[in-house]
Amino acid sequence: MSCRISRRAILPVLAAGLALTFVSAPAAAGPQTDRVLPMEEYRSDKARQLAATYAPALDGLNTHLYYCLPWIEVQRHSIGFYKPKNAVGDDRYLSLRLYIEQDASPEFTSMPLPQRASAMFSRYVGTLLRQMTRDRRLLDDPAVGGFAVILEWRKHGVQGVDHRPVHETIAVFMEKPLVAGYLKRTITVRDLAARARVLAFDGETHLGPIVIAGWDDDFVRTYKVANYELPPEMSCD
Repeated sequence: MSCRISRRAILPVLAAGLALTFVSAPAAAGPQTDRVLPMEEYRSDKARQLAATYAPALDGLNTHLYYCLPWIEVQRHSIGFYKPKNAVGDDRYLSLRLYIEQDASPEFTSMPLPQRASAMFSRYVGTLLRQMTRDRRLLDDPAVGGFAVILEWRKHGVQGVDHRPVHETIAVFMEKPLVAGYLKRTITVRDLAARARVLAFDGETHLGPIVIAGWDDDFVRTYKVANYELPPEMSCD
């Protein structure tokens, strides 16, 4: 089986002004299992039942991200059925958090935050939703309230305390009917962006809701990493 590669190759800058870079990382035999929130960490019967029912789907999502998006990092416990802040009752969203490794780009850095957020949303959210809902039962399950995608990237040109890097983050919350409409193509990615609830963070500072735009961006689907081979049993379609 092919392993996750150690790499340092710069991807091309697209119109959105995003340049991604691979950083050296030790080879591993496969995705880490602790990326999925374990059953014992849930605090309600509803959440535990969701975790048990969709355990294969969450493990499959973790595997797909590891092999098919090798320039992103999924941190510990970043995949699971989380309760959105300020949710009423025990509302549960299937949630995914990613850190995107990206090279410094003057074009991207010079954009206002809503434009940077729009570019990141357009590049990743639609593709991620399709992978998160490969088990279509999620769209019909009344226990699933919606979906959340959290994207984080380095804010280049800025240093925090002790010269540590500062990250920007957007948290995109989408109710289930909205996601279902997008996946059925009854609404566009532009509509998805306009109707989603998007919160922005500058480092640890919560900036609150922001308005973003959405457009079609097929980078994730079309980009091929040079000299990178998937295991024969793995498909990224």
